[in-house]
Amino acid sequence: MTMGRLTYFSVLALCAVMMIPLELLFRPRVLGQRRRLGRAILPPLVLFTLWDLVAIARDHWSFGAGNLVGWRLPFDLPVEELAFFVVVPICAIYSYEAVRLTLQGTSPVAHRIRGRKERSRA
Repeated sequence: MTMGRLTYFSVLALCAVMMIPLELLFRPRVLGQRRRLGRAILPPLVLFTLWDLVAIARDHWSFGAGNLVGWRLPFDLPVEELAFFVVVPICAIYSYEAVRLTLQGTSPVAHRIRGRKERSRA
Protein backbone atom coordinates (compact mmCIF):
# COMPACT_ATOMS: atom_id res chain seq x y z
CA MET A 1 0.00 0.00 0.00
CA THR A 2 1.54 3.31 -1.08
CA MET A 3 1.21 6.66 0.68
CA GLY A 4 -1.26 7.71 -2.01
CA ARG A 5 -3.67 5.04 -0.85
CA LEU A 6 -3.27 6.26 2.71
CA THR A 7 -3.68 9.97 1.98
CA TYR A 8 -7.28 10.49 3.10
CA PHE A 9 -6.84 8.12 6.06
CA SER A 10 -3.58 9.84 7.09
CA VAL A 11 -5.17 13.29 7.11
CA LEU A 12 -7.99 12.01 9.31
CA ALA A 13 -5.52 10.25 11.62
CA LEU A 14 -3.48 13.44 11.94
CA CYS A 15 -6.62 15.39 12.80
CA ALA A 16 -7.49 12.83 15.47
CA VAL A 17 -3.96 12.89 16.91
CA MET A 18 -4.10 16.69 17.15
CA MET A 19 -6.98 16.35 19.62
CA ILE A 20 -4.65 14.75 22.18
CA PRO A 21 -2.72 17.95 23.01
CA LEU A 22 -6.00 19.87 23.22
CA GLU A 23 -7.32 17.36 25.75
CA LEU A 24 -4.10 17.40 27.75
CA LEU A 25 -3.60 21.18 27.73
CA PHE A 26 -7.15 22.50 27.96
CA ARG A 27 -9.04 19.54 29.46
CA PRO A 28 -12.35 20.15 27.69
CA ARG A 29 -13.43 16.52 28.32
CA VAL A 30 -15.23 16.40 24.97
CA LEU A 31 -15.22 12.62 24.63
CA GLY A 32 -16.63 12.22 28.15
CA GLN A 33 -19.80 14.09 27.17
CA ARG A 34 -21.25 11.34 24.99
CA ARG A 35 -24.84 12.60 24.79
CA ARG A 36 -23.74 16.11 23.85
CA LEU A 37 -21.23 14.75 21.37
CA GLY A 38 -23.85 12.48 19.83
CA ARG A 39 -26.29 15.38 19.42
CA ALA A 40 -23.55 17.38 17.70
CA ILE A 41 -22.32 14.62 15.40
CA LEU A 42 -25.31 12.45 14.49
CA PRO A 43 -27.47 14.95 12.54
CA PRO A 44 -24.70 16.05 10.14
CA LEU A 45 -23.38 12.47 9.95
CA VAL A 46 -26.76 11.18 8.79
CA LEU A 47 -27.46 14.14 6.49
CA PHE A 48 -24.09 14.21 4.76
CA THR A 49 -23.84 10.43 4.49
CA LEU A 50 -27.21 10.39 2.74
CA TRP A 51 -26.07 13.27 0.55
CA ASP A 52 -22.92 11.34 -0.40
CA LEU A 53 -24.91 8.18 -1.14
CA VAL A 54 -27.32 10.05 -3.42
CA ALA A 55 -24.44 11.82 -5.19
CA ILE A 56 -22.59 8.54 -5.69
CA ALA A 57 -25.72 6.80 -6.97
CA ARG A 58 -26.37 9.60 -9.47
CA ASP A 59 -22.70 9.71 -10.54
CA HIS A 60 -22.43 13.34 -9.43
CA TRP A 61 -19.14 12.53 -7.77
CA SER A 62 -16.84 9.71 -6.93
CA PHE A 63 -13.79 9.10 -4.79
CA GLY A 64 -10.38 8.55 -6.32
CA ALA A 65 -9.37 4.99 -5.51
CA GLY A 66 -5.71 6.03 -5.53
CA ASN A 67 -6.19 7.99 -2.30
CA LEU A 68 -8.32 5.45 -0.40
CA VAL A 69 -7.42 2.32 1.54
CA GLY A 70 -10.06 0.46 -0.47
CA TRP A 71 -12.54 -0.46 2.26
CA ARG A 72 -16.04 0.28 1.05
CA LEU A 73 -19.25 0.43 3.01
CA PRO A 74 -22.63 -0.44 1.51
CA PHE A 75 -23.60 1.63 -1.54
CA ASP A 76 -19.89 2.08 -2.39
CA LEU A 77 -19.20 4.67 0.33
CA PRO A 78 -15.49 4.75 1.27
CA VAL A 79 -14.88 4.14 4.97
CA GLU A 80 -12.75 7.31 5.08
CA GLU A 81 -15.73 9.41 4.08
CA LEU A 82 -17.80 8.15 7.00
CA ALA A 83 -14.81 8.64 9.33
CA PHE A 84 -14.51 12.22 8.05
CA PHE A 85 -18.05 12.97 9.26
CA VAL A 86 -17.06 11.81 12.74
CA VAL A 87 -13.46 12.97 13.14
CA VAL A 88 -13.73 16.50 11.74
CA PRO A 89 -16.71 17.56 13.90
CA ILE A 90 -14.97 16.20 17.00
CA CYS A 91 -11.86 18.20 16.08
CA ALA A 92 -13.99 21.31 15.61
CA ILE A 93 -15.65 20.79 19.01
CA TYR A 94 -12.25 20.34 20.68
CA SER A 95 -10.98 23.55 19.08
CA TYR A 96 -14.10 25.46 20.08
CA GLU A 97 -13.96 24.20 23.66
CA ALA A 98 -10.25 25.00 24.00
CA VAL A 99 -10.86 28.59 22.87
CA ARG A 100 -13.99 28.92 25.03
CA LEU A 101 -12.24 27.66 28.17
CA THR A 102 -9.28 29.94 27.55
CA LEU A 103 -11.45 33.02 27.02
CA GLN A 104 -13.40 32.20 30.17
CA GLY A 105 -10.13 31.86 32.01
CA THR A 106 -11.00 28.37 33.25
CA SER A 107 -8.55 26.23 31.27
CA PRO A 108 -5.24 25.13 32.80
CA VAL A 109 -3.49 27.11 30.05
CA ALA A 110 -5.39 30.29 31.01
CA HIS A 111 -4.41 29.77 34.66
CA ARG A 112 -0.73 29.49 33.66
CA ILE A 113 -0.93 32.62 31.50
CA ARG A 114 -2.66 34.56 34.28
CA GLY A 115 -0.03 33.37 36.78
CA ARG A 116 2.81 34.59 34.53
CA LYS A 117 1.16 37.99 34.12
CA GLU A 118 0.72 38.35 37.89
CA ARG A 119 4.34 37.35 38.55
CA SER A 120 5.60 39.83 35.95
CA ARG A 121 3.66 42.66 37.58
CA ALA A 122 5.12 41.92 41.01
